[in-house]
Amino acid sequence: MHILLALLALFLIRPAQAAQSAIHASPRASVSLLSDTDEVGAGVAYHVGLRFQLQPGWHIYGRNPGDAGVPAELEWQKPEGTVIGPIAWPAPQRLPEGPLMTFGYTGGAVLVMVATGPGPLTLKASWLICNLICVPEEAEFHLDLPSGTPAPSKEAGLFALAATRLPRPAPWVAGISAEGGLTITGEGAEGVREAWFAADAPDVVQAAAMPPLRRVAGGFSLALATAEKFRGNMPLSGVLTATDAGGGVSAWAVTAMPGVAVAATPLWQALLSALLGGLILNLMPCVFPVLAMKAFAILRLSGESRARVRAEAWAYLAGVLATFAAIGLGLLGLRALGQSLGWGFQFQSPIFVAVMAWVLFAVGLNLSGVFSIETQLAGTGQGLTLRGGRVGSFFAGMLAVLVATPCTAPFMGVAIAAALAAPPVVTLAVFLAMGLGLAAPTLLLALIPGVARALPRPGRWMEVLRQGLAFPMYAAAAWLLWVASLQAGASAVLIVAAGLVLTGLAAWALQFGPRVGRGVAIACCAALLASLPALNTAEAPATDTAERFTPDRLAALRAEGKPVLVNMTAAWCVTCLVNERVALSAEAVQAALRARQITYLKGDWTRQDPSISSFLQANDADGVPLYVYYPPDHGAKVILPQILTPSVVLRVLGSDTLSR
Repeated sequence: MHILLALLALFLIRPAQAAQSAIHASPRASVSLLSDTDEVGAGVAYHVGLRFQLQPGWHIYGRNPGDAGVPAELEWQKPEGTVIGPIAWPAPQRLPEGPLMTFGYTGGAVLVMVATGPGPLTLKASWLICNLICVPEEAEFHLDLPSGTPAPSKEAGLFALAATRLPRPAPWVAGISAEGGLTITGEGAEGVREAWFAADAPDVVQAAAMPPLRRVAGGFSLALATAEKFRGNMPLSGVLTATDAGGGVSAWAVTAMPGVAVAATPLWQALLSALLGGLILNLMPCVFPVLAMKAFAILRLSGESRARVRAEAWAYLAGVLATFAAIGLGLLGLRALGQSLGWGFQFQSPIFVAVMAWVLFAVGLNLSGVFSIETQLAGTGQGLTLRGGRVGSFFAGMLAVLVATPCTAPFMGVAIAAALAAPPVVTLAVFLAMGLGLAAPTLLLALIPGVARALPRPGRWMEVLRQGLAFPMYAAAAWLLWVASLQAGASAVLIVAAGLVLTGLAAWALQFGPRVGRGVAIACCAALLASLPALNTAEAPATDTAERFTPDRLAALRAEGKPVLVNMTAAWCVTCLVNERVALSAEAVQAALRARQITYLKGDWTRQDPSISSFLQANDADGVPLYVYYPPDHGAKVILPQILTPSVVLRVLGSDTLSR
């Protein structure tokens, strides 16, 4: 009697069980093949799925496994006429594994496929399942679905649940720039509070990077850290996991189209930021020497005609704009060649630093009266003298830009990041707006009626002032000598110092007439040029002032949940040096670092370093300084302002101690 009841029960449940294969069980997971129907109708689509029930602590990998792992591989054997589509992968989870980041699934997951056609199905599947160790597993599954009237199987509810875990088509417009700037705009995008992106294909975007979300008009942007297979001229598809203001998490399937990242920063905002940044740049320490030269140029025009005042102001503006345009074109050209360089990149070359030291030293000698360009122009007529004034103003504008680039003023970060992620025309527009801001004070003083007449009359005091203004130039040359020593060591000091002597010799020789003076000057210039190649072969001295930044070191500290303060600096960045002296080296800040066991990493961008360039790009920065604090226990990183005070640093570090 019991046997008869058992056979009857087996007969009654057979249709429902036909929608699930035998279960492959291991200590790590139970895996089976499912269908959402017991019978298949002609030409009617249905779903099959490989179901994983994972033991606690174990996980498998998604379509893009991230930094490690492999996704499940499926090989089908099916009757002719039966078609099985691609896997509809659930939205991935972020699964950190030491310093690496992987994408996959824990708990339960169903890999769903759409199928048509009846008959027996055989699936050979292999997958990698990991915890502290990784174990490759494989199994063969059989499922027999006869023809008939389709009806939901016992397992149909699992497919309904799996459907809720699939990424939904994003209702937004997505764009991707050539540098990896992903921008999302559209209704509802402005309400996203946090977001991270996983590309569909591996090795396209760095999995471990978590770029901060930045607000843009109508949405947000993420500066993705690109990987080996990223192509800026190709669409980028993947899953965007977004958290809204209420804490709700949603996964969206996006395909970002190449080109401008849908105006990651609105053009008007980028131009305004550039204009304000250039204006404030006049107040930054690295521009002080040129401010002295500009001040003297304005005073020198007292009593001159209004037409000449305007002409020299326009010439100065032209020099500023031409140099900013040249820097912008240089950055675009290097970007086209695949280089990652940012604001102030030319100061990473010891050769450029040496030449600038010699030029500023020569300007100082001219102000001191050692030689006079005007003397060489005497007797050539009033027209040529006027032309010489314009030429001098033009080159003064060029010099102002060249010595200003080590500084990054407030507002400039947004403008430069937007410029370098935009099309070439927008890039140049932003750089020209920055130049207009830098030249604006001089231009306005020259164009406002009555300013020239209000200036003091020329006299002996102007000669004294002229000579006094030489000393900021000498100071700037000395600073550049120090920068060169950090870049290329003691040999650079000898080369640059010898160049200063030759520059002085050439300036002194000019007093002996054009023939002798020019001959000596040409010989000195030839010697200077001959010494420059040696700067590229010199080695920078080792420094032990802070623990050196490397991506591996940062990743290891973050994997352990330790707090880290990262300082991206350069010897040619005066803002960086001031911040270190005033804020980061303050006793209260150092005490807070020790008390909270915060590791202090310093990245030196004095010379080009691809790992630092990548870190800057990943944090939406294209120049230094950049300060990033990583709280303990994997807390969200904090980007500090570019101008630091001890209280600002202590507040970010969470210290209760105020600087004294």
